[in-house]
Amino acid sequence: MALKMENLKMTGKLAVVVLGMFAFGYALVPIYRAICEATGINILALGEKEIPGAKKSMPANTQVDRSRTITVEFDANVRGPWDFKPEKRSLQVHPGELMTVMYEFQNIQGRKMAAQAIPSYAPKQASPHFNKLECFCFQQYTLEPGEKKNWPVAFVIDPKLPKDVTTITLSYTFFEVGGKTPPAPKTNTALVAPVKEGA
Repeated sequence: MALKMENLKMTGKLAVVVLGMFAFGYALVPIYRAICEATGINILALGEKEIPGAKKSMPANTQVDRSRTITVEFDANVRGPWDFKPEKRSLQVHPGELMTVMYEFQNIQGRKMAAQAIPSYAPKQASPHFNKLECFCFQQYTLEPGEKKNWPVAFVIDPKLPKDVTTITLSYTFFEVGGKTPPAPKTNTALVAPVKEGA
């Protein structure tokens, strides 16, 4: 009888311990949040909190010259049998404004190839004022047969661009690295026999 009573007491104690552990686990997340907010450890969580009445706004970029608009045209040339084109043909850009345009390229050959793009600008005086922060032209690429890529060009036009420049053309020529430049097509000139006088 005494053994049975001790077993019941032990079962009761174990039940209390299990309930205590469950309650602690359940309360752990709110306790953790309260400690993080009190100590400022979880800065990301604090930054994500909604503040009543406050408006989320990004600071204005004071380097952007909104009094001017430049038309940037995008051109794509290839030296080989590939598909290469810009996502957009032109953009309206304010000097100092960060812009991104995507270029699409596909190796439509039945073999692997290594290729690179070379940029050029028109007019030439725009070149030092066209600052590329990210560009696929910075490196060479190896593409498998049929492989397709989308590459970004992130750029900023320097506000010091001369005032008379209102349009800039960014042109890329994509060529195969180590490949031979295709020869110029030969003209088929028919041989004509000289005409004799009096004939």
